[in-house]
This record gives sequence, C-alpha cells and structure tokens, in this order.
Amino acid sequence: MKIRLNGRETDTDKTTVFGLRDEVSSDADIVIVNGFNMRSDREIKDGDDVVFIKKGVMPSAEILEVMMKARNTPCVNDALKSAVVGIAGLGGIGSHVAFALARLGVGKLVIADYDVVEPSNLNRQCYFVKDLGRKKTEATRENLLSVNPYMDIDVFDGYIDEKNVKEVFCNASVVVEAFDDPECKATLVNNLIGETDKTVVACSGMAGYGSGNEIATKRTLKRLYVVGDGISEARDGEGLMSPRVMITAGHQANEVLRSLMNIMEV
Repeated sequence: MKIRLNGRETDTDKTTVFGLRDEVSSDADIVIVNGFNMRSDREIKDGDDVVFIKKGVMPSAEILEVMMKARNTPCVNDALKSAVVGIAGLGGIGSHVAFALARLGVGKLVIADYDVVEPSNLNRQCYFVKDLGRKKTEATRENLLSVNPYMDIDVFDGYIDEKNVKEVFCNASVVVEAFDDPECKATLVNNLIGETDKTVVACSGMAGYGSGNEIATKRTLKRLYVVGDGISEARDGEGLMSPRVMITAGHQANEVLRSLMNIMEV
C-alpha cells in the first residue's frame, strides 16, 4: 500500500494507522491523517497522508514543514504553496491577516506599509513591546518567519499610491486592503479592480464593541469583497478594539483562502 509518511512516499504492509505508528515512531504523541488529529485507530487506506509528531521535540527543517502542513487538507496546501498574496497596510487588520496566512502556509506574501510600531498600536495590532520603534514591515517579516520560516516575504516600505500600487502587487493574485484612510482604500481598489485580474478583499466598519455577528463578508463586484459591518468607523467615543478588529481580519483571511481555492461565492 502506498501512502505519504511524514511527507515522503512510502510503501507499507501495516493495516492500521496506530500499528504503523508503533512500528516507525512509537514515541509519537500526535497522529495526523489527511489533516485530522486521530484519537482512535483506523485502517490505512491507499493514498493516506500520515504524520507522526513528538511533542516538545524540534524536528528537522524538512519534517517541520511537513508538520505545519499536516493539519490542513492536502489539496489546500498545494494551492496555497504556489500562491502570492499582497497585504496593503500592516495595522490591526493587515498584521493579523498576515499571521493567519503564514499559518495557513501561503507560499509568498507581499507586505506594504510606511509606518513604525508605536505604543498605541499594541491594543489591537499583532506586534509586541520588542517591536516598538521598528518599521512595521521589518517587524512583521521577522515575526512571520518565526511562525513559518519557509515562506517568502517581499517587503515594500513606503506609501502606496496610484503610481506604484500596480507594480508593488504585480505578482499577487489576491490583495488584502487594510488601510485606515478612505482615499488610500479607493486608490487601491480603483487601480486593481477592473484594470487587473486580481481579487481584492477590503474592509469597512469594525470599530467599537458591537456584536461580532454584525461583521460580514459581502461580494460587491466580481472580484471585490468587503468585510465589516459597513458603518462603525473609528471616531470620538468609538475606537478600534482588538476583538472586532480580529474578527474582521479573520473574515478577510478566510476570504483569501476561499479565493485561492477558486470559491468565488460568499
């Protein structure tokens, strides 16, 4: 029987998953089969993707990459590894989307921002005290590689405008719009939607502490998705707070995943 064992094509005559574990990796704490954490034994089927994991042990680079992919469906990994995704803005939305995509196993990110990390960012953005004063692009790249050291990251440290937006994101099939400024949002959408074949996942309305169920994803054009409640912009007395920002970022990352899997309807 042919299976993939820890990322390699393998022939086995074992009939059950746990039987195989007992033979080749008896000290494994976790057994992943086709992306699912197995709590009980089952028969091995031809073509199964099996990963054995020992907790607390740093594996080789090759095996670590296999383990990171093990919890995703194999066909999803294939689509993500070859994908290039752009993130325009690395604030509360963009920084969290970047981490979600890194954990998914997206092969390459193009991240863009001109700002530095400052103390007021820490209430909702995916940065740490150690990052204060650093460029957001620099801090994000370093932090992402600490999660997924096998991804490629291109950095644009500067202001995105109509003169450079197409060039910066020329290789990305999907671009996440994560700006605060309405003019910047419009510039990105107007220059990428219609004039290119890219998908844009934008955001609008996530301030305060209203119901998280109000955050939704809507498809407003063929290749434009807008995430948020559409009304609760930050203003006096209603700031941007971590829970709703992270919910919105989760919606955007999920829509990126769906787009990369060619699932276009919301």
